[in-house]
Amino acid sequence: MRINNNSAAFNVWTSYTQNSSNLQKSMQRLSTGVISTTDDPAGIGISERMRSQTKGMAMARQNAENGISLLQTADAWLQKVNDQLARMKTLAVESNGIGSDTDKANIQTEFKAMQEEIGRITSKYTAAGKFNGLYLFRGGNGVAVVTADSVQTGNISVQVGADVNQKIDITLKDLQVSNTEVIGTVNTYAYSTNGSINSSSHTAVSWASIIDTTKMSVASTSSVGILDTAIDFVANARASMGAQQTRIEQTRSGLLSYEDNLRAAESKIRDVDMASESTNFTKYQILTNAANAMLAQANQLPSSVLQLLG
Repeated sequence: MRINNNSAAFNVWTSYTQNSSNLQKSMQRLSTGVISTTDDPAGIGISERMRSQTKGMAMARQNAENGISLLQTADAWLQKVNDQLARMKTLAVESNGIGSDTDKANIQTEFKAMQEEIGRITSKYTAAGKFNGLYLFRGGNGVAVVTADSVQTGNISVQVGADVNQKIDITLKDLQVSNTEVIGTVNTYAYSTNGSINSSSHTAVSWASIIDTTKMSVASTSSVGILDTAIDFVANARASMGAQQTRIEQTRSGLLSYEDNLRAAESKIRDVDMASESTNFTKYQILTNAANAMLAQANQLPSSVLQLLG
């Protein structure tokens, strides 16, 4: 019988310390819902990379949604441009009908107002067609140049992924009154009495010539055909934007699935199985209490020496 070193008490104390430490770890896991770095160092490293990727995906998805909103805004403005071009064609048809000079002057007044409204939407630094500070119909990337009334070259670029250069370029038409791009051709023919072609005219039509009030009036030669060309040009621009919007919507859908799967994978590594951990917590709690009781009993063993000293 030894009293200087109570080996039984030390053995119980060791078990008690281990159980108490495991109980504290279990309590930490249950209170935070995640494992600690010491539980799975390699897993934590993998999950941190996944977590960073998930946050990048969430931001990329927001970028895609902003790109969709930009295209929807541009399409809404182009609908107004389409409406005004359709009205201009109606006025052109009316102007070629029966009417007095006063009637035709009134028609020209409205025609000019439509041209000016299209210019107000699309042209100059005062253009109404904007989204979050970006010009929608001035070409380039929509960012205004500081030292001149123009915009920077390029396209509007949207980062739609969490990795480098995962971008989609959005291309919008330049509809400024200064755009001299040829958008089509108006063909006219003169026939002889026997139906053969005596002569023909093939006139290239630029966008600027349609909405510039100094270059086109309602009484212009072939105004109906010219406006048909303009309507087709804007309709094609809207079709292109619709296709781009569909692409970005598909990208957004893919980002949602990717983000969801990545979060699930990260959760399997990092999150605690609460049911399993609750079982461990109960086990360690019982073992700790039992070890505490046994430690009290072990501490009483050396007192039996007193009976020998009696």
